[in-house]
Amino acid sequence: MKLVLLSGGSGKRLWPLSNDARSKQFLKVLENEDQLMESMVQRVWGQIKAAGLDKSTIIATSSKQVDILQNQLGDVPIIAEPERRDTFPAIALASVYLHSLKGVSLDETVCILPVDPYVEDHFFERIKELDRTLNNGDAKIALMGVKPTYPSSKYGYIIPQADSEQDGFMKASHFTEKPTEEKAEELIAQQALWNCGVFAFKLGYMIDKLFQSEVPLQYKELIKNYSQLPKISFDYEVVEKEKNIAVLPYEGCWKDLGTWNTLTENMAVHQIGDGAVSDDCENTHLINELDIPVTVIGLSNIVVAVSPDGILVSDKSASPRVKDMVASDQTPMYEERSWGWYRVLDYTKYENEEEVLTKRIGLNEGKHLSYQKHCQRSTTLNIVSGEGVLVFNDKVFEIKSGDVFTIPSHIFYGIKAVRDVEFIEIQKGSVLQEDDIIEMFSTWEEIEAHCSTRRIPS
Repeated sequence: MKLVLLSGGSGKRLWPLSNDARSKQFLKVLENEDQLMESMVQRVWGQIKAAGLDKSTIIATSSKQVDILQNQLGDVPIIAEPERRDTFPAIALASVYLHSLKGVSLDETVCILPVDPYVEDHFFERIKELDRTLNNGDAKIALMGVKPTYPSSKYGYIIPQADSEQDGFMKASHFTEKPTEEKAEELIAQQALWNCGVFAFKLGYMIDKLFQSEVPLQYKELIKNYSQLPKISFDYEVVEKEKNIAVLPYEGCWKDLGTWNTLTENMAVHQIGDGAVSDDCENTHLINELDIPVTVIGLSNIVVAVSPDGILVSDKSASPRVKDMVASDQTPMYEERSWGWYRVLDYTKYENEEEVLTKRIGLNEGKHLSYQKHCQRSTTLNIVSGEGVLVFNDKVFEIKSGDVFTIPSHIFYGIKAVRDVEFIEIQKGSVLQEDDIIEMFSTWEEIEAHCSTRRIPS
């Protein structure tokens, strides 16, 4: 069986910590067994490894999330969509990848699941049963359904056929999306299950669907034509049109930590970051990513979230409304990359039209930035901590705390961290744009070869 984790999200429901580059699954607000903070995706990947499924798992995501996935999980198999187009195109791309590049058998079971469910470990043992469900019956798709613990109006429901249970699974009758609580009570009486977004099919089933729709079955060809795929969910495009569906019940903890209200319910601590919460505050959470202390006094049932992107103060029950109030074009002020992270400290535009952007950047040990130059701006680097190497205009410098380098426009430079390096970067120019980068080399081996007349520490 192959697992495909879907990692997407616009990052609005948990603003200001989440943004377009750092969706909810990447927020390090959960506590692990060692009392260290981890993200939802780190928690799920740890559970997958514990279940022995990591070697057969790939992650399908947008190109914007590749860096942060590599930062948090390391070297894991990733399929990057050329653009975000919903779950059907993402699953189509993953299926073609398995078929044309990896040579996976058409008889192999492919299981699709979100990257961020909050579940117990045995959830992933139960997932293995989806393979048996497809092999022992005539179903084309096998769904995982969670036995509801209360009549929720937030989830979709799978309604099974009456008296259809056999060999541990049931046949699906129909689906109901986010009913009222009164209707949900009626559905639960009919043995309805929460739809947790987990399902499986034989690879050949999906390849046949794509062939019939004249979708390219070669990975590189599909990448080129990805924008032509319908922007639609897999549920609407495939599942709701399929008549032969099995449902495997799961009984245990399952939660969607998609809002501040539900996320804080599962946080082990009430405060993360600098600040204080008075003793008369009840059910109040403070999450602060800045170095400025935040104090909360006499307020209960609220969440205070502070990040470089902004500040949220909200009653917990009203917090889902933040999604409708966040500007859709806001540029992320904090990002995690494959090489480390950066945080925007300040941006100023002066009367003479000169722009100044100040960033605080962390470069992880052994990682490097590409050998690049800027045409519209100069760059000043102030090394705060750590040790590393700066290649500047083909010359090699060892760097340490206190060093300052000014790099004019049109001059190539690159940095490698021998030990975790943190530095302040000040960009000055008439136009500051992310695409103002010309890259000569992307790997440190290429940089070493280019500067072979000088020794560069490895």
